[in-house]
Amino acid sequence: MTGARGRPRPRDDVALMEGYHSPQVDVAVRLNTNESPVPPPPAFAAALDAELADLAWHRYPDRAAADLRRAIGELHGVGPERVFAANGSNEVLQTLCLTYGGPGRTAAVFEPTYALHAHIARVCGTDVAVGERDEGFALDLDEVARVLGDNEPAVTFLCSPNNPTGLVEPEAAVRAVVELAPGLVVVDEAYGQFAPWSALALADDDAPLVVTRTYSKTWSMAAARLGYLIGPPWLVEDLDKVVLPYHLDSVKQAAGRVALRFRDEMEARVAGLVEERGRLSAALADLEVDVWPSGANFVLFRPRSVDGADVWQALLDRSVLVRNCASWPRLEGCLRVTIGTTEENDRFLAALQEVLA
Repeated sequence: MTGARGRPRPRDDVALMEGYHSPQVDVAVRLNTNESPVPPPPAFAAALDAELADLAWHRYPDRAAADLRRAIGELHGVGPERVFAANGSNEVLQTLCLTYGGPGRTAAVFEPTYALHAHIARVCGTDVAVGERDEGFALDLDEVARVLGDNEPAVTFLCSPNNPTGLVEPEAAVRAVVELAPGLVVVDEAYGQFAPWSALALADDDAPLVVTRTYSKTWSMAAARLGYLIGPPWLVEDLDKVVLPYHLDSVKQAAGRVALRFRDEMEARVAGLVEERGRLSAALADLEVDVWPSGANFVLFRPRSVDGADVWQALLDRSVLVRNCASWPRLEGCLRVTIGTTEENDRFLAALQEVLA
């Protein structure tokens, strides 16, 4: 029974939304969600176990996550007052939109790009102004100037390396956007460790610029859902007013701190994945596909003679799962493959060669 008044209705704009979905199916080679292909070092689990042995389970976690923020700040050479941490970089983005977006305000995105930037903004009641990237999927600064001038966005989202194209935004382009933007500029660097430069170099105590990062890729902690940003202290203070109290549990805070003890091992993994990315990109270039250069831990490609959706299904039939990007603007027929282990990459290439043949 639904009662005399029937079911409650969501907001009208929510009722019209489509959720963010990525297929999760049981396959031998899963290369669709840009996770790390290997777990953390064995010593990480032992160190975390030691931390958890003394955990006060009957007490609330440190609301300020002070030790975690201090450790992240030390990683990047900044004080804890410039660090905000949350449940994955997506909650970081959501808190930014709740703080600086909302009804009567606008966020700007430049397609194709990470779909959750626009989705999270809309969930928070923020209007979204959409600009187009150029033919090579780079930022067109004339288009950026038009969108920012016409819409006066409170938040402008960039993604570098861009997801799903893999493009790294040049430093000059990011600097230009910061100069043009009337509000906050958010540079999403979920894949920043795989790129040759970082916008962290531009962040300081005054600039309306934040850089977001995640533990899901480099640190092999996708299961933990932990992300953070580096920004000016005044912005972090604003975010702390909005985020829910005790939003980061004690286990997650401990895992985030312990992971940072293994920086050398993680940087070695990044170097290995970058090398594999080069090998995979070169192999794809020898096939009947168009390949885009990537500075991330994935590669975007488009089959030339076979429909991308058919290739996706044929790969799935061979127990290899990649991401079908056809729903992204201007990416009809495109597929995105995460860089896996050498064995996983070889299985993907063999299956793709068989499908294309």
